[in-house]
Amino acid sequence: MKLIFAIISDEDAPRLMAEVNRAGFRVTKLNSTGGFLRSGNTTLMTVVDEKSTQDVLDIIHANSKSRKTAINANMPPTTIGTSYVPYPVEVTIGGATVFVVPVEYF
Repeated sequence: MKLIFAIISDEDAPRLMAEVNRAGFRVTKLNSTGGFLRSGNTTLMTVVDEKSTQDVLDIIHANSKSRKTAINANMPPTTIGTSYVPYPVEVTIGGATVFVVPVEYF
């Protein structure tokens, strides 16, 4: 047995949960917040047998897409007395961070 944790974007959560359920797996949803962008994330947990692990990973990969967005970054002052000037920086968000751990007792 394997416990799969998938940290995904809130935007991808409904579609991914529906696909995991459609494939016959149960999933538990936890709301979480990312530290870097302070944006909402969803952590999904599911327990599957060894032979189904890759099936669930394929579903996660197919339904959690990365995308680009602009955030304001602060530019450090170049001389004393100047203030920080925000400027947009493009970053990639979304996708999935997945942890697969063995389950010894269930």
